[in-house]
Amino acid sequence: GGEANRLDSKHFTLMKQGQPNVPTITKFLSEMATNYYNDQQSTNGEEGGGEAKKKKVLRVGLDPYVHSASFAKELNEALADAAGEVLANGNDGEELREIAVIDTLDGKPNLVDAIWEGRPALPKNPFRVQPMEYAGVSVFDKVNKIRSEMTEKKASLAVFSALDDIAYLFNVRCMGDVETCPVGIAYATISQDEVTLYCDEEKVQPADVMEHLKEANVAIKPYGEVVSDIQSHLSSNSRNKVWLDNTRSNYAISRVIPTPSLIDAQNAVTPMKACKNPSEMEGMRRAHIVDGAAMANFMAWLEQTIVVEGRAVSEVEIDEVLTGYRAQQPGFKEVSFPTIAGVGPNGAIVHYRAAEGSDLLKYLDRTNPILIDSGGQYEYGTTDVTRTWHLGEPSEEFVDMYTRVLKGNIGVDTMIFPENTPGFVLDVFARKALWEIGKDYGHGTGHGVGAALNVHEGPHGISPRWTNKEVLKEGMVTSNEPGFYDDGNYGIRIENLLEIVDVNGSDNSGDEPINKKQKTDSKQFLKFAKLTMIPIQKSLIDVGIMTEAELDWLDAYHEEVLQKVSPLLEVGSPAMNWLVKSCEKIERKKN
Repeated sequence: GGEANRLDSKHFTLMKQGQPNVPTITKFLSEMATNYYNDQQSTNGEEGGGEAKKKKVLRVGLDPYVHSASFAKELNEALADAAGEVLANGNDGEELREIAVIDTLDGKPNLVDAIWEGRPALPKNPFRVQPMEYAGVSVFDKVNKIRSEMTEKKASLAVFSALDDIAYLFNVRCMGDVETCPVGIAYATISQDEVTLYCDEEKVQPADVMEHLKEANVAIKPYGEVVSDIQSHLSSNSRNKVWLDNTRSNYAISRVIPTPSLIDAQNAVTPMKACKNPSEMEGMRRAHIVDGAAMANFMAWLEQTIVVEGRAVSEVEIDEVLTGYRAQQPGFKEVSFPTIAGVGPNGAIVHYRAAEGSDLLKYLDRTNPILIDSGGQYEYGTTDVTRTWHLGEPSEEFVDMYTRVLKGNIGVDTMIFPENTPGFVLDVFARKALWEIGKDYGHGTGHGVGAALNVHEGPHGISPRWTNKEVLKEGMVTSNEPGFYDDGNYGIRIENLLEIVDVNGSDNSGDEPINKKQKTDSKQFLKFAKLTMIPIQKSLIDVGIMTEAELDWLDAYHEEVLQKVSPLLEVGSPAMNWLVKSCEKIERKKN
């Protein structure tokens, strides 16, 4: 592929992670360490009875600021296992404790930084306050909740280094530090008497941000001081313990915390952030309705251009026009990830990104389908939607596969499930109609989404990997995106975002019935409500393999889309005409 052409084969060998027979980095390094050790011929004093030469260990250079704590831990464990095996294989005369070590090259720049000319400086874009009408819970309340959990965990300091955790915790957002993610570069710590935000002072320059943080008693310190402050905290009292989630931190922080003083567990922000409060959810619903209006405008333009005018449109132009319609919506900031617009065979490349001048760039006309996966960051919410459209005559096979993908989407969407159900349990419903004909897709079915935050958010997910045991809870947002990809021909994916609601809860009105949890069965049951408000193309559906219930679902969804999105469109406008036509009831086969 393109990657190999960009690497100089004199210097690099391309190893595609996750491909069959390609070792993981940790396995590759531990094998290298074993060989390095075994290849050093021990002189064992043969030459005139001299002392045995001590074998050298392999030193693995690693910049602790750009590797996760969990990766370093995994690597250390793999190297220790390799040393154990070398020892077991007869090197018994030697006092073998290690055959390789991680060297963090302290005081020296990392090797890439040393040769990187004209490197842009660390961005220092200002934070902005996320107002209470969108945030829903004050910084003060969030800190108090974290402190009570710290007491339970016997932690004297909690450290946060994931940027979305920090944005959520302090009710701030930022634009420009990380493309498409509304987060700012910073660290944060909470002790029982202090809350500290470590960042460049330019980020907190705006008066309202200063005021907002002062009100919450947040101290501002330089970005670079976090590591030494953690060290001072530990040395000030031998009983102090630091709560740090190793999977959401870098090695620079974790390595200064001795194991007895470390509480390595999911941090307190992760579950709080995953379950949206009513204000956050209201913002998410609103974002999806304005997104629906943008998409109706875009689809009206696309149909007019391709069907009526007969002009072919490039994938890049499609991205630009769609983003332009989103940008007209109130509170739009930027896209929530680079748009994936794949015509025909490009739709089968799961994270395809079109570029001008690329050999892969294609133009959409009536002969090919297009898969468009796109989203927006609004001040009040985050969207992520995929639709596959075909504005010409699709093949029977395409219609069959499209319908099966839709059946999978409906299968997940209509599930009712008890509390404490992990996400992977639902994954099978997304694949059932594909499995029936011996087909499948090679990615997960759902990921969590932040509220005016990152479009990919944990801790939960819906996927065939059983390792994620996180249970689905009321207030979580998840994507529902089954697909099917015929390599070299086409790709199909249908993605809606869903919110998880109580099965007895009132729908979206906020007036919760008193007897919400009927105590007959003490379990809480949950279901999904739809966030995405964008029609599904009816002419690609084979009603012959749809059940009556599935067709009822489609009609009800389209009725809801029309009811919520039409007030944002002008009567008689092309967008309104497109929406009304797209939301008409589907024609069913007469028996």
